[in-house]
Amino acid sequence: MSIYVEILVRAPMDALWAHTQTPALHEQWDLRFSKIDYLPRLEDGPQRFRYATRIGFGLEVTGEGETTGQRELPDGSSTSVLKFASDAPLSIIREGSGYWKYIPTRKGVRFLTRYDYRTRFGPAGVIFDRLVFRPLIGWATAWSFDRLRLWIEERLDPRVAVRHTWIHVVARLALAIVFAYQGFVPKLLMRHGDEVAMLTAAGVPARTAVPALTVLGFAELALAAVLLLSWSRTWPVWLCLVGMPVATIGVAISSPAFLEAAFNPFSLNVSVAAIAAIDLIVIRSVPSAGSCRRRPA
Repeated sequence: MSIYVEILVRAPMDALWAHTQTPALHEQWDLRFSKIDYLPRLEDGPQRFRYATRIGFGLEVTGEGETTGQRELPDGSSTSVLKFASDAPLSIIREGSGYWKYIPTRKGVRFLTRYDYRTRFGPAGVIFDRLVFRPLIGWATAWSFDRLRLWIEERLDPRVAVRHTWIHVVARLALAIVFAYQGFVPKLLMRHGDEVAMLTAAGVPARTAVPALTVLGFAELALAAVLLLSWSRTWPVWLCLVGMPVATIGVAISSPAFLEAAFNPFSLNVSVAAIAAIDLIVIRSVPSAGSCRRRPA
């Protein structure tokens, strides 16, 4: 199955064309390439190029391709057709082809791509591609398209978008880990006495304190799961941000003695609220593959 990605970019056609057809600009936003160089062009021939992709541990995959672009077609759209191939031993892609299409609308330019490729390494390569590589490169294409959109629409430098992405990853994982730990260890696994004491001090009858603690434990585990599954949504983070001051005030009123402990609800809740606020600050400038259409309309 070929890879399809589409996004609406609210920008002039010329700006989008320049950012996608100029190698020095293209390599800044496209996660799939670390370097793109145009090769000498023969008269009336396609534009040949060389690309490189860093795959970690100091390793790099290289390849070559050719592209032809057509501007201002009769329907007002533009296209760019490309072929690519790699002889690099580590490249799962042997050869492929595809196109970019630019369709002007009243709201902006529909920028879309469709491409496919043949793999190497025989049946093992086919299986690895279907289970791992193809979903990954499809996601990378969509994520890169949204990074391009933010660059053009919001003037957000692609390097800043990457930094914001890492901040979002660290903040979201930290929130999920905190709530998973707090829900599982002290509430479900240990049934810690302090947890029970805070519930009874808040007015929960002693006979129902342990069942209530179980419910709270599963609720925190559920919140941890939602934080991960709703990766780009803000409402679970707002729940953390608003809930922490409310929980702190509740402890201060019903169990003020716990605020004097070395490890206490006040410092924990303030830290969680701060992490949530950091995530909310950066999330609007974090590229998301979910912003793209992944199937043709």
